Amino acid sequence: MTASETQRQSLLERALGVVTRVQPGEGVTALLLTVDVFLLMTAYSAIKPVREGLILAMKSGAEYKSYMGAAIAVALLFAVPAYSRFADRLPRNRLIIGVTLFFAANLVAFWLASAVPSVRQHLGLVFYLWLGIFNMMVVAQFWAFANDLYREEQGKRLFPLLGVGQTVGAVAGSGLAALLLQVLGVFPMLLASAALLTLTALLTQIVHARESSSARREKPAPPDAQESGSAQRETAPSDPREPGSSQGAAPKREGAFALVAGDPYLRYVALFTVAFTFVNTNGEYMIGKLVTEAARGLVERGELPAAEFERWVSATYSRFYLYVNVATVALQALVVSRLVRVGGMRVAFFVLPSIALLDALGVSALPVLGVLFIGKVAENATDYSLNNTLRNMLWLPTTSEMKYKAKQAIDTFFVRMGDVSSALIVYVGAGILGHGVRTFALVNLVLVLGWLAVARRIVKAYEALSARDPDASSS
Repeated sequence: MTASETQRQSLLERALGVVTRVQPGEGVTALLLTVDVFLLMTAYSAIKPVREGLILAMKSGAEYKSYMGAAIAVALLFAVPAYSRFADRLPRNRLIIGVTLFFAANLVAFWLASAVPSVRQHLGLVFYLWLGIFNMMVVAQFWAFANDLYREEQGKRLFPLLGVGQTVGAVAGSGLAALLLQVLGVFPMLLASAALLTLTALLTQIVHARESSSARREKPAPPDAQESGSAQRETAPSDPREPGSSQGAAPKREGAFALVAGDPYLRYVALFTVAFTFVNTNGEYMIGKLVTEAARGLVERGELPAAEFERWVSATYSRFYLYVNVATVALQALVVSRLVRVGGMRVAFFVLPSIALLDALGVSALPVLGVLFIGKVAENATDYSLNNTLRNMLWLPTTSEMKYKAKQAIDTFFVRMGDVSSALIVYVGAGILGHGVRTFALVNLVLVLGWLAVARRIVKAYEALSARDPDASSS
C-alpha cells in the first residue's frame, strides 16, 4: 500500500489492518460483512446444543444420530436443486434475504411445535435433519455473496478478515448457548437464534445497497440494462465469463450438480471437499476411540474411579476444544492473511494436507492419545482458519452462477458425502472387521496423498482461471 493510500485510510481501516490490508473505502463494508457472518455463526452455534439435547432424549437417540449424516445427504439432493431454481429467478439480495428469513421462520415454527406434547416427542429427528441443511446452506450462501461482491484481489486480502468473524462467531455462539440455556431453557433458544438470523438479513441488505450504489457511481450500467437475477450482478454489465454473455444472449441455466459435473475445476474442488472432510471425520473417530480407550485403561488400573469415567472424557474434550478454539482464532487473526499474501495459493493450499499427512504418519507409527491429540489440535485449527478461508477464495475467479449454485452443492452435499464415506469405513473397518486406530491412520495416509494430488490440480486450474479473469489482479 502506498503512502498516499495509507494517509487516506480511515481509523477503522487502520484498526482492521491488524488482521489484513484494508484499502481506503473498503473498511465499512468489510466490517459489516464480518459482523454478518459473526451473527450467522453465533445463531447456528447457539442452537447446536438444542439439537443434541432433542435427539439424545429420544429412545435410541444415539443410534439415530449416527444415521442422520446419510439422511441429510439425501435431503440435500432435493434442497440444492430447489435453491438453484430460486437463484435463477431472484436478484442476489432477495435470494439471500428470502432464504435467511425462511430459515428464521422455521425456527419460530419449531418453537411453536414444541408446545404440543405429541409433536415435541418426535421433534428431535426433524430438527436434526433441518439443522444439518440450514447450517451448510446459509454459510455457503454468505460466502457466495462475498465472492460476488469482491474482485479476486480484494477477496484475497479481505476474506481472512471475514474469516475472523466466522471463527469468533462459532466460539461466541457456544458460550452464548451455555449462558442462555440456563436462563431461557431449551426451546426459547430457537427464538434467540431466529432474531440473530433476522439481523443478518438486514445486514445483507445494507451491504447490498452500499455496494450497488458504489458500483453505479463508479461504472453506470447501460440504459437498457435489465435485471437478470442472482446469476449476474445487478449493477454491473454482463459477466463475460457467463455462458452466452459475449453474444448478448441470455446465459444458459444449469442445475447445481450439472455445473459441478460439467466443469473440470469444479470437479476437482468437489473431490478436494470430499477428501478433506473424509480425513477430518476419520480423525474425529480416531480421537474419540483413543480418548475412550485411555479412560478405560485408567479405570482398569485403578487410577480413575469408574464413576468418574464420563467426567474424565468430558474434561479431555473440553481441553481439546479449548486448544483448538484458541489456536483457530490466533491463526485466523494473525497468520492467514499474511501467509496468503506471502506464499499465495501455491504455498497456503498445501499447509493443511501437509499437517494431516504428518498426523497420519505419526499415529500410524504410534497410535496413542498424546500423538493424535497434538496432531488433531493442529489439524482442526488449521482447517477452521486457513483451509476455510482458502476454500472460499477458490470461488473468486468463477462465474456468479457457479458461486451461488455450484458452491451450494459442493459446500453441502459433497461435504456430507465425506462424512458418509467415513461412516461407512468405520462401520466396515471397526464394526465388522474389528480394526484399530492404526488402520484408520493408514487409510488417512492414503487419502491425504490423493488430496495432495487433487490440490496440485486445483492450484494450476485456479491460476489459469485467474489469468483469464478480467477483474483479477495479483495480490
